[in-house]
Amino acid sequence: MKRRDFLIRSGMLSAGTMLLPSFKIPSIEEQKFGVQLYSFRDAMAKDALGTLKQIAAIGIKEIESAKSAKGHYYGLSPKDMKKACEDLGMKLVSGHVHLDKNFERTMDEAAETGQAYLICSSMPSKGQTVDNYKAVAEKFNNAGEACKSLGIHFGYHNHEYEFESDQGKVLYDVLMDNTEPDLVHMELDLGWVVVAGKDPLHYFKKYPGRFPLWHLKDMDMKKKESTEFGKGVLDIKTMMQNQKASGVKHILIEQEEYASTPLESMKHNMAYLKRL
Repeated sequence: MKRRDFLIRSGMLSAGTMLLPSFKIPSIEEQKFGVQLYSFRDAMAKDALGTLKQIAAIGIKEIESAKSAKGHYYGLSPKDMKKACEDLGMKLVSGHVHLDKNFERTMDEAAETGQAYLICSSMPSKGQTVDNYKAVAEKFNNAGEACKSLGIHFGYHNHEYEFESDQGKVLYDVLMDNTEPDLVHMELDLGWVVVAGKDPLHYFKKYPGRFPLWHLKDMDMKKKESTEFGKGVLDIKTMMQNQKASGVKHILIEQEEYASTPLESMKHNMAYLKRL
C-alpha cells in the first residue's frame, strides 16, 4: 500500500504540468493508429487474411485482436498472425482475452505472437460492490505478475458499468487505487467513459500515465452505441491534445455499429483524424 500511495502521489504532483493544451498532435504520418479487430468481427471470421489486407490498405498500423469462435487469432496460429501483420506493415500490439481457467495458455500464445499487451475485456466476477472490485484488483495484480514473467503487460478494458458507485466510491476508482501501476496497465475506452457521464480528462489528471492504451470511440448518446467519428459526443480533438497526460502509447479505434460497412466507417474515421 505504501509503495502504491507513493506512486500515485508522485504522479499527481506532475499532473498539472502534463495537461498541456499546447501538446503537439502528431501528424497522421507520425501517429500509428490501430484498430480493435472486433470492429471487423464478421469479416475476420470469414477471411482473416483478406480482411487484414483491407485494414492495412487504409493506413492502419497496429492491431488488437479479440477472442472469437475460432480462438484469439481467428483460426490463425499465433505465429501466423504475427507474420501476417508483419507482411502487411502492421504490428499486433494487444489482444482482448478473458481471465479464466485457460489464461496460462492464453499467455503462452501471446508470447508466441510477440504482442506487448494482454487486456482483460470484462469483469472476471460479478458484483457491483467495493469488495468485489478490491478482490478483482488482487486478481489483476496476480495476472500482471504472471504476464510480466513472460515479458507481457497485463491490462483491463472498461465499459460503462465500472463507473457506477458503491458506498460513495466510484468502482473504477476502487480498481485503479488497488491495482499496481507497474502490473496492471489500463486501456481506457473513451466512449464508454463519456456514456457513463464521466470525463476522460478527469482520469488523465487523477491517474497520470496509467492509460497506455485507448479505445478511441465516438458515441451516439441517443442510441447508446458507437458511431463514426464526428457524429457523436466525444471531443476527439481535445482527447488527442491530451495524449501525454494519459500516458497513451497505442490509440486503437473501435466501432461496433456502422452507417454502412465496417470498412467504410473506418475509412471515414481515418479521414477524420487526418483532418485534425
